[in-house]
Amino acid sequence: MAAKLYIVDGQVLPEVFLRVCQAKEHLQTGAAATVAEAAAMAGISRSAFYKYRDAVTPFRDMKRDQIVTFSVITRDRPGALSSVLNIFAGNSANILTINQSIPANGVGIVTISFIAEGELSLDALRAALEALDAVVRIEVLAG
Repeated sequence: MAAKLYIVDGQVLPEVFLRVCQAKEHLQTGAAATVAEAAAMAGISRSAFYKYRDAVTPFRDMKRDQIVTFSVITRDRPGALSSVLNIFAGNSANILTINQSIPANGVGIVTISFIAEGELSLDALRAALEALDAVVRIEVLAG
């Protein structure tokens, strides 16, 4: 029987599930070299980690190796698109398509589809884009 998958708000999950995700992140980022170290850093036992590690995955991690589309609203100023694309390049995002509208009312809309692969963190990518002065808003359209 195929497993049923659910998207659940993290606020209602048992604490152990969240801590397993923390331990997995410690391992992925290199903050911890071993499962024992990652589990200790997250405040859980190794057995709890092994029990749930394959069953609990943050939604952002499920999106890896998938095609993701962002709609980025930028201010109409020279270099806005370039600064957005530099963020993608700096995060090693594999851009598939770029569609830019003609700016109107001081803003332009850029739709960028890319492959979220490997170590690319969608949260970090989005935060870097939102930090740009040229960016007004970002929406995830697909992925």
